[in-house]
Amino acid sequence: MQFIKKLLSPITAILGFIQNHFKAMIFVLILFLLFSPNVEEDYTPNNLTEIKLFGPIMDVSEVLQQIEDATTNEHIKGVLFNVSSGGGAVSPSIEIAYAIKRLKELKPVVVYASGTIASGSYYASIWADEIIANPGSMVGSIGVIMQGADVSELMDKIGIKTQGVHAGKYKQIGTSNRPWKAYEVNELNKVIQGTYNMFTKDVADARGLDIKKRDTFANAHIFTASQAKEVGLIDSIGVIYDAKQRVIELSKVENPTWNKEDKFDKLMKKLTASSAIALYTYFPSMVLK
Repeated sequence: MQFIKKLLSPITAILGFIQNHFKAMIFVLILFLLFSPNVEEDYTPNNLTEIKLFGPIMDVSEVLQQIEDATTNEHIKGVLFNVSSGGGAVSPSIEIAYAIKRLKELKPVVVYASGTIASGSYYASIWADEIIANPGSMVGSIGVIMQGADVSELMDKIGIKTQGVHAGKYKQIGTSNRPWKAYEVNELNKVIQGTYNMFTKDVADARGLDIKKRDTFANAHIFTASQAKEVGLIDSIGVIYDAKQRVIELSKVENPTWNKEDKFDKLMKKLTASSAIALYTYFPSMVLK
């Protein structure tokens, strides 16, 4: 009897493990079924790719990596850059803009404004071969803003005082524990105006516009798609079908095959976007807006 028990002990242990961890195993199985890649997709390399820029522009490392992958992947012949963003931080927007510019030198890039393409997200898109906007999209808002809260009255009411040491006249610029002084506002205006000049010059160069007439296409104007086309900020109006067709035409592929986003990556992007929105809300800085 003891011999039989020893002989069957491995099977008994496995059955016991399954019984004790049944729910966890079902959960893992569901995750595997949801996020496992399609076998056919693994062995069919796509020749066209869609890259999305959605939400506030802050951490753009993933978007930059996708652009780099599209640049170096010999199978990719054309790129659709799908944008729906109200803008964000200055530097990340510029990083994307120049990554798109490098990509365009090798492969056609079409930007599709699926929602809002404004401020930093417009800056990120300017060097594409073409910009196509959804008829209901909002375009423009080419400007720069820096803002902060003055919480000095609230601090007085609850009895909080700040203290610190600093060297340099302008070192306390932007602090929220007191109103900004006139010379501090002037210093910030110098930075804001310099960034605005850079922004508008890049737009004019990329889009072939007259920088002397920047008040017509910039100055933080907000345009409908048709109005944006009139001032030269976009090339045409259409839906995503039209944008994809244009990528196919420019890339000259005979059997267009688009990439499909991994389900797990899609879930993680949603979580990352939610975190970025929270950070953007509570920790504002100079942004393209």
